[in-house]
This record gives sequence, C-alpha cells and structure tokens, in this order.
Amino acid sequence: VQLQASGGGLVTAGGSLRLSCLVSRTLSNDYMGWFRQAPGKEREFLGTIKWRSAKTYYADSVKGRFTISRDAAKDTVYLQMNSLQPADTAIYYCAVGQEKTLREIDYWGQGTLVTVSS
Repeated sequence: VQLQASGGGLVTAGGSLRLSCLVSRTLSNDYMGWFRQAPGKEREFLGTIKWRSAKTYYADSVKGRFTISRDAAKDTVYLQMNSLQPADTAIYYCAVGQEKTLREIDYWGQGTLVTVSS
C-alpha cells in the first residue's frame, strides 16, 4: 500500500489549506489519519477517520480548527486546516493503522510541507 500526500505550501497566518492523501488501494476497516512534525519537535498525532464509517477522532490541540474527511470513491483522505498559525508550520504525514489513535502504523505517506508565515 502506498500513500501519497499533497497540498502543502505557503500560507499566511489566519489562512486555510487542504491536504490530500491518496491511498493506492481501497481501505475497509482501517483508520487513516494525519501526523505532523515541526522542526526540532517530535511527531504529533492530529486525528483519524475510520474508513468504513467516516467517524473522526481528533487530538485536542487541533479540535475545532482541523477537519478530516474522506472520499471513498477517490480513495482519498483530506485534512482541512483553518485559522493557521506559524506554530502549524510542519511536515504533515498521512498514515494508515488499525486503531483510532494510530499507535501502531501500518503505512506512512511521504509527507508534505506546510509553512505558515506571520
């Protein structure tokens, strides 16, 4: 299985960005989600979506600002990010696992860079 993340770029503070992650095969009972890693910091879990039910789960740090959705017909998961701040600057990764917090990862995407300027 391959994951291809895209949509990163440069955005000014207060702006929005939507990331996409295309998975190479149709998922079923898996969870697909997002992490990020800022320079000099540990990787941070952001949230997941259960593929079959589309039920979402978020880290408290992004709840209310970030939204995860999926398009099953396109085998794609999205991360909509609003009210972005410089602290959101990071490489964003998508991943697939079997549990809503993705404590164990089955597959990783390659990452896409998001830079938020002040």
